[in-house]
Amino acid sequence: MERFQLGHASGAGADCLVDDCLQQLGPVDSSANLGFVYATDALAPELDAVLTRLREATAIPHWTGTVGVGICATGREYYEQPALAVMLAGFPEPALCAVPPLREGVGTFTDSAAAWLRQDAFHFGILHADPGNPASPGLIAELSEATPGAFFVGGLTSSHGENPQVADAVTGGGISGVLFSSEVPVVSGHTQGCTPIGAKHVITSCQHNVLIELDGRPALDVFKQDIGEVMAQDLQRVAGYIFAGIPIRGSDTGDYMVRNLMGIDPEQGLVAIGEIVEPGTEVMFCRRDGNSAREDMLRMLADIRGRLDGRARGAVYYSCLGRGRYQFGANSEELGFIRAELGDIPLVGFFANGEIFHNRLYGYTGVLTVFC
Repeated sequence: MERFQLGHASGAGADCLVDDCLQQLGPVDSSANLGFVYATDALAPELDAVLTRLREATAIPHWTGTVGVGICATGREYYEQPALAVMLAGFPEPALCAVPPLREGVGTFTDSAAAWLRQDAFHFGILHADPGNPASPGLIAELSEATPGAFFVGGLTSSHGENPQVADAVTGGGISGVLFSSEVPVVSGHTQGCTPIGAKHVITSCQHNVLIELDGRPALDVFKQDIGEVMAQDLQRVAGYIFAGIPIRGSDTGDYMVRNLMGIDPEQGLVAIGEIVEPGTEVMFCRRDGNSAREDMLRMLADIRGRLDGRARGAVYYSCLGRGRYQFGANSEELGFIRAELGDIPLVGFFANGEIFHNRLYGYTGVLTVFC
């Protein structure tokens, strides 16, 4: 299958959206064996009916996807309305392995798929995860450890209500997705939405997610120094603007994971962040920066374009729900960047509650994967 088939629609009832997508998809390629489906959370109660109709109309056996507060397709972002994006792809059957819903552990799956996993030294995977299950991050890590050469991308479902996933059927509660062998070539990259504003600091004292001392000094003193005098005088202004960054050990690109600030205790000089940390871990503080986010988006796209050598069958994109309209503008500018740099390649995805890239859970990032 040289080019994946794409359909996306919005603003109508579920049946009409499915009809519209099917019409855009056209005759189903005989090699198509995997469907991607992303729906805005307004369609969550009807997702089972949507999937049933898509399966019956296409006869495709394997499906993966989820819902989001927003979803995306080639050059388009959809929010706050019923919307549906469907992409049909074709892969060699031996190169594909569906990941069923995993809610407590991955052993049952890895045991059943052991023979398939042993056939290859590298596996690429797309995972969807339930943010309501505290075990989800651990399940991602556990699956990556059990999968040879694992490189996972994906995201945590975002929704104002239900958090369903699609794993051949509508499900939820854990992680699910699909694995590919090295027979399926991909090019993947990620882009940050925040910029470091100070040096890296060593956590010298902490408790769970509470920073007590950084570099041997009260954590709040270091925080105030990094964010600057004006903002330090009114700490309420940091909400939604200043974040914590956890540098990734061993990264030769300066990569880091962004985490929310959870609270500040001015009396005791404490800073709480959205990550469990240990003494000796490094941390830095970051700010949301629209200009830097655009520059880094273009950097990622140029890197991917350079590695594609003109080959692109289709793509998936997982972006933070705090990006999109909030960081780039209300007229699908974020997806517009991808279209302008890579052309009209078939693309689907959603705005996530956390993004998965190289087996780690990020925040405020965009993760793009192109199938070659």
